[in-house]
Amino acid sequence: MQCCRYLGMTRQAYYKQCRQESLRFEQDHAILKQVQAQRMFHPRIGTRKLHYLLNQTGSTPIGRDYLFDLLRFSHLLIRPKRAYHKTTNSHHRFHCHPNRLKTGADQVIVTQPEQLWVADITYLPVKMGEAYISLVTDTWSRKIVGYHVHGDLKTDSVIRAYKQALKQRKSKSDVLTHHSDRGIQYCAEKYQRIHKQNDVQCSMTDGYDCYQNAMAERINGILKNEYLLQKPANLEEARRMVAESIGIYNTRRPHLALNYKTPNEVHQAFYN
Repeated sequence: MQCCRYLGMTRQAYYKQCRQESLRFEQDHAILKQVQAQRMFHPRIGTRKLHYLLNQTGSTPIGRDYLFDLLRFSHLLIRPKRAYHKTTNSHHRFHCHPNRLKTGADQVIVTQPEQLWVADITYLPVKMGEAYISLVTDTWSRKIVGYHVHGDLKTDSVIRAYKQALKQRKSKSDVLTHHSDRGIQYCAEKYQRIHKQNDVQCSMTDGYDCYQNAMAERINGILKNEYLLQKPANLEEARRMVAESIGIYNTRRPHLALNYKTPNEVHQAFYN
């Protein structure tokens, strides 16, 4: 009673406030457990996408601002990471194709899957040796349609990701454009021969601006900054980790640009 008088409140109000705080603590604990479960699959997923996933799977709706405050208070907000490792050699004798993504008469306008693929190579740190990931991504669905993890920068290694993508291609009647930087692997005669064999139109960046292949760079960043957080011991372990990460990315990670759908959902919906 003396405590209630000191706080200027009734005993009923005091106990009601205690019950509310206890209930809020239990709710926060339950939310953090859900966050922990989601981060088993998406260790560094952004809070907005995490908010969407929690509201899809949880029984109690969670406000976005409340989730931000709770994660901040619990020191669970994700800080962005920045890293750079050069994999592009643009100084070579091979022919470079024009950039068909720029505004103009030949500009590629994407309206469905398998109209535009973007390709890139990214470095993956390993404890022993070297590892690189070659990726081919569909720009409509953001789905990674082809990939290969290799220990060198030879054209034959990069080609394997492209061949995998072509093997899984669902529609061969529409014009497909392959866009990449001007790296020697993509300009090599062996790689260009695959374009001709499969009636694929080639497009390349016309300078050294990474924003001319922005989506490919973005997918690289998602894989390395959200999933591939531990350094693999060797090339074989890197291949296992990348396969698992791409599987989660394609089937479980929502995209803001896809109205919080996964790449697989968007890609498959067009052909169903």
